Amino acid sequence: MGERWQDRFRAGRISLPSWAREAPDRSLYRSNSSGTWELYTWDRATGEHRQATARAQGTELGALDPSGAWVWWFDDTDGDEFGVWRRRPFTGGSDTEAAPGLPPSYSAGLALGADGGALIGRSTDEGFSVHLCRPGLPPAELYAHRQEGYLASWSDDGALFAIAHSEHGDSRHTAVRVYRLHGAEAGGEPRAEAVGDLWDGPGRALYPGHFSPGGRTLLVLHERRGRVEPLLWDPATGEEQEVRLDDLPGELSADWTPDGKQLLIVQEHRARSRLHLHAPDGGRTEPVDTPPGLVSAAAARPDGTVEYSWSSSRLPPVIRNTRGETVLTPPGSAAPPSVPVRDVDVEGPGGAVHALVSEPEAGTAPYPTVFLVHGGPEAQDTDAFFSDVAAWVDHGFAVVRVNYRGSTGYGSAWRNAIERRVGLTELEDISAVRDWAVDSGLADPSRLVLEGASWGGYLTLLGLGARPDDWSLGIAAVPIADYTAAYADEMEALRAFDRSMFGGSPDEVPELYRASSPLTYAADVKAPVLILAGENDPRCPIRQIENYVDRLRELGKPHEVYRFDAGHGSFVVEERIRHMAAELDFALRNLAGVPGGPTPGTA
Repeated sequence: MGERWQDRFRAGRISLPSWAREAPDRSLYRSNSSGTWELYTWDRATGEHRQATARAQGTELGALDPSGAWVWWFDDTDGDEFGVWRRRPFTGGSDTEAAPGLPPSYSAGLALGADGGALIGRSTDEGFSVHLCRPGLPPAELYAHRQEGYLASWSDDGALFAIAHSEHGDSRHTAVRVYRLHGAEAGGEPRAEAVGDLWDGPGRALYPGHFSPGGRTLLVLHERRGRVEPLLWDPATGEEQEVRLDDLPGELSADWTPDGKQLLIVQEHRARSRLHLHAPDGGRTEPVDTPPGLVSAAAARPDGTVEYSWSSSRLPPVIRNTRGETVLTPPGSAAPPSVPVRDVDVEGPGGAVHALVSEPEAGTAPYPTVFLVHGGPEAQDTDAFFSDVAAWVDHGFAVVRVNYRGSTGYGSAWRNAIERRVGLTELEDISAVRDWAVDSGLADPSRLVLEGASWGGYLTLLGLGARPDDWSLGIAAVPIADYTAAYADEMEALRAFDRSMFGGSPDEVPELYRASSPLTYAADVKAPVLILAGENDPRCPIRQIENYVDRLRELGKPHEVYRFDAGHGSFVVEERIRHMAAELDFALRNLAGVPGGPTPGTA
C-alpha cells in the first residue's frame, strides 16, 4: 500500500510545453524527473532535451524569448519567491542576471521582446511597478503605483503593453490599462503613455490577456453577466466586442490561436473542463474533442493542432494533441491509477454546494473520511489526478472536496460571497457537506479529518476552533494561523488581497480580522492538530504559525509541528512524500478503526 501511494508522487510529471513565437520547434517545460521540479528545454526538430535549471528547492517560473535564443527563469532564495530574473542560452551555457541594476522583488509579470528587451513587473512593499530592460542599458521605470497590479502582455511589435491595476483600491477586482511605449527604438529615454483604460466599476473584475498575434487588439476577461467571459478590446479606438457563448455554462477563459483568427476557449463547469475553438468573425464555435476530466493547460500550435494537458481523478496526467498523439512522455514509470469521483450537491446557507467524493475500493461505509479543503480561496477542486487524494483513498479513507463559497468556477457572486465574513462563510458550506456525509452514511462521525494547505490550511485551523465538535482531528499545511500577524509579515500583494476581502487592514477593521483568525478560537480546539510549516514562506509566514503553536502549547492542546526548509510548499518530490507520510502517520495514530491505526479502546 505504502509503495503504491509513493509511486504516484515519484512518477514522472511534465507541464504543457510552451514554445518560442518565432521558433516554434524550441519549447520549454517543467518536470520532476530529476526529483525536483525544474525547467527543461526541448528542441522538437532534433528531439534533444536539456535540463535548464538545477536548484536545491526547484524552479517554478520560466519563459522563452520570442526568438527561442534565451531561457528566462526566476531566481529566488529557498522558495521565498523574492528574487531576480536570470537567463541562459537555449542551447546551454552559463546563467547571467537578465536585468542588472533591477533590485530583487516578487514577480508581477514578465513580457519578452523579439529584440532582446524585456518588460518586468515587480511587486514590493512599495507597490507594483513595470520596468523596461534592454541589453547594455540601465532599467527604465515605466509605471509605478502604491496599489497592486501585474504586467499582462506586450504587443508583438513592441509598441503597446497591458497591465492590470488596482489604483481604485481593490486588488481582487482589477482594471485594465494599455500603454504606448515611446523612446525605446532609438535607445533614448523610454516613457509610457496611456492610450486606453477599461474598468467595470466596483466589485467587477477585468483580467487582461494577450494582444492579438501581430496586432494590437487585447483579449480581456470580464464578469459583466455574473461569470467570467472573454471580450476583445481595441484600446486605441475603445471598440469592444464581447464574445457571447451563452450555450456554454460555467466560466470561460480564452487565448489566441497563432494566426489570430480564432480563440481557444476553455470552459470550466462543475469541476471539469472542455475546449472549444471560436472564430470572432462569423461567430462559429466548434468543440475540441477531449475526454471527461480536467484540461489544466492548452495551447494552439502554428500547425493548427491544439496541445493540452489532461487528467481525471482516476487517470494521471498526459500531454496530448488533437491528432490523438501523445506529445511528450516524461521518463520513468507512470503513476498507478486511482478511483473516480462522484458529484454531490448539498443545500447550504448560500445555495447548493458542489462537492466531489472519492471512496476507497475496499471496506464499507461509513468510512473514515478526510475533508480535503482547497487553497486559494480563488481556486476550485476538480476532477483531476491528485496524488494526495489517491494516498488517502489507498489507506481506506473516503475523501470529500468542497467547492465552498469563495471558489472560482461557479460565478462572480459565489466567489465574492466571502467578503467581510472571511473564513466563516466557507466553513458554513464545508459544515453543510460534512453533515450530509454523516447523515447519508458515507462518513463515520467519530473518524472525521479536516485537512488543507494554504487557504485550506487556514480553514482547517479555523474550523477546528470555530466548530470543534465536528472534527476528530485536523491537519493544516502552510496555513494562516494568526491573521493579524500574517498580514504584518506577508508579501504586499497578499496584504492588498486581504484589504479587499475584509474592507480594510487590521488597524481599520480589527473586529473582522479577529473574528476570522484561527488564533481567536485556539482555546476551543478539541481535536489533535498537525501543522506543516515552511521556514521561508512569504504567503503564510512562519512567525504567525509560531504564535498559534505557542498558544496551543500554553493551553495544553494536543498538537504536532512539521517544519521544512522551503517556502509555500516544496518542489522536491521526496519532501512532498515526507509531508504525505507525516499526515498519514498522524491520522493513523490518532484514529481508531482505520487499517494501520489504533484499535477501538486503545487510542
